[in-house]
Amino acid sequence: MSAITNLVRSLDQTSFAIILGVAVLITLVALGQALLPENSMAGRLKSHLRRRDNLRTDRLQVRQRIANLRTAPMGSLRTILARLKLLTGDDARRCGEILMHAGFRSRDALTIFMAMRVLMPAVFGFAALAVLLAVGQLAMMMKLTGIIGAAVGGAYAPFLVARRLISRRQNLIRRQLPDGLDLLVICAEAGLGLDAALTRVARDLGPAAPQLADELGLTAVELGFLPNRRLALQNLVRRTDLPAIRGVVNTLVQTERYGTPLAQALRVLAAEFREERMLRAEEKAARLPAILTVPMIVFILPTLFVVLIGPAMVRVVENFL
Repeated sequence: MSAITNLVRSLDQTSFAIILGVAVLITLVALGQALLPENSMAGRLKSHLRRRDNLRTDRLQVRQRIANLRTAPMGSLRTILARLKLLTGDDARRCGEILMHAGFRSRDALTIFMAMRVLMPAVFGFAALAVLLAVGQLAMMMKLTGIIGAAVGGAYAPFLVARRLISRRQNLIRRQLPDGLDLLVICAEAGLGLDAALTRVARDLGPAAPQLADELGLTAVELGFLPNRRLALQNLVRRTDLPAIRGVVNTLVQTERYGTPLAQALRVLAAEFREERMLRAEEKAARLPAILTVPMIVFILPTLFVVLIGPAMVRVVENFL
């Protein structure tokens, strides 16, 4: 019985010693973790990640504020124009096509254009009223006619500006087209398909011909996404409204339909457009003498008459006096 009691006491002491050793080990490990310096690299990485998340959140908030500031006035303006029935109908569709030909394809372009059509008559009318009041001493009918004429001019001013932008853009595309067709010929002879060739030409023409590069790049995107490739090519004609582009599109449609060689057809078109550009330059050069006739009569001949006849007239006057 005493032996059993001693064994139990020894076991209790051993267990107590083991538990006490484990507790001491845990305490030492905790003290070591608390006293030893932590891993600086891990801390820096955590700090960098935290900083990046904060910067990303701040940047997204700033972008959202800017977007709200931009869209709030446009949204209000769009609501007002929608209530006035100015963003729907044939007139709005025609204005959208005009803006598309001028190169404005954003969603707010039509809203801004219609707002300018509404505001410009009032602006021009008030400007004419201020000028006429400053001038004074005019009949009331003349003032009224001037104000009405200014208002009518303000109504047509957005169309005149848009027509000017369309003409300038079309001339640029017409001059850039032969070079673009030459690059298309090179890409087609290298074995590229139409989509890849248009993408490559748009990328290479970007710095020198941004207008044509923009249209060709958009056409390449539409060729990849639209189910009907002919519709993508027709959209190019609709956006530019150029006979030269229409000829290129008809050639591309025929080559895809009948399987004719693309490079040969494009080479013929490039040669024709380059010859047409040369003929247009020669036509302008041939018109130059007729254009210079009026400035020569107005500015050069009076001076020439003064130099040639002036001394003789002075002598005649001196003899008579």
